[in-house]
Amino acid sequence: MNSLIKYLDKTLALALMTVMACILLCVSWQVISRYMLKDPSSVTEELARFLLIWVGMLGAVYAYRTNSHLGLNIVLDKMSANTKKATLVLIQLLVIVFSALVLVFGGYELVDLTLELKQISAALSINMGIVYMVLPISGGLLILYSLVNLSEIFNGKLIESATQESV
Repeated sequence: MNSLIKYLDKTLALALMTVMACILLCVSWQVISRYMLKDPSSVTEELARFLLIWVGMLGAVYAYRTNSHLGLNIVLDKMSANTKKATLVLIQLLVIVFSALVLVFGGYELVDLTLELKQISAALSINMGIVYMVLPISGGLLILYSLVNLSEIFNGKLIESATQESV
């Protein structure tokens, strides 16, 4: 299981780097076409916007996995070991519930609706369901990483790392 999670971590990091490079190229071309060629490209503007949605959602998953997101460790540091463990478990369970209901279920409903209505983007002429597909994907990844975190909490690894990060 650890090798699968490590592979997923590397794949997610590589995907984020690739998407960021694509955004850089799109925005650079947009600037060049607008100011040097005097003919702005609507395709790169829309593509950069859609890629930004993907990098935002997948970046949130990556930040969650690497514990790079914002947090209030000052409250956690004041707790006893048992209270800290219970709080960390509660946090992971809340993330699972939110991810399942809002991102996976709600995202699936949004993707299904846009695919059914055949909603097409203006410049790229792609189905908007593909753009919104990042919601259930990121929700599924958040659930998976929360389960990994729960496993690490019960093994004592996440509690140690949370204490060490605040020092």
